[in-house]
Amino acid sequence: MSAPFEERSGVVPCATPWGRWYQTLEEVFIEVRVPPGTRAKDVRCSLGSRHISLAVGGQELLQGKLFDSTVTDEGTWTLEDRQLIRIVLMKTNRDAGNCWTSLLENEYAADPWVQDQMQRKLTLERFQRENPGFDFSGAEISGNYSKGGPDFSSLEK
Repeated sequence: MSAPFEERSGVVPCATPWGRWYQTLEEVFIEVRVPPGTRAKDVRCSLGSRHISLAVGGQELLQGKLFDSTVTDEGTWTLEDRQLIRIVLMKTNRDAGNCWTSLLENEYAADPWVQDQMQRKLTLERFQRENPGFDFSGAEISGNYSKGGPDFSSLEK
């Protein structure tokens, strides 16, 4: 169990016209396909607590108000293989019930099935954190897992 939970369990991506986005309890990942040969100096990326903008070669690819707040100083972007920009945003609210339903307030929403899978994954990730001796990465979950699933914190151990 040395690998992080998301590596063992996979990701639940939400496809977009420019790439995809996905999330964990703590982070939101954005992957943007860019023309092969893109150089870092061609990229203009601005990451704020509730706002994002990304332009490549003067062309705006992504801009708007984020679904929820992020930690401004912890957002990063990288250019990989000169054809993929990966942006990592740290969620301010890292609770399993904080499953983003879209990347931006009114754009790039996950369809209902993807949203359901994202919530399931975040709930299992929460269970993994609460029970570090167990591996929930391949577990199935049913019942009421929306908003992070049931809260067992008040039960005696």
